[in-house]
Amino acid sequence: MPTYEYECEVSGKHFDRFQSMSDTPLTECPECGGPVSRLIGAGAGVILKGSGFYATDYKSASEKAIPCGRGQTCCGRQAPCDSRPCDD
Repeated sequence: MPTYEYECEVSGKHFDRFQSMSDTPLTECPECGGPVSRLIGAGAGVILKGSGFYATDYKSASEKAIPCGRGQTCCGRQAPCDSRPCDD
């Protein structure tokens, strides 16, 4: 549930409320009863936990193969190559 920040237009006091996204915004200050406006906040950072968040987690077998380059083998060849013979 998101936290929304409000500002009282009479007193200038800031306060936060936990509200569902479908709840209607508050219209009056809980302390003085004056009108309030909801402020736009920066939000919170997202924490990514578990598998599936790295580029290497879902690569296919062909993408996991050692890339071609000087001193490396590719495409099942035994000798190093400078370009991929399978791309020719």
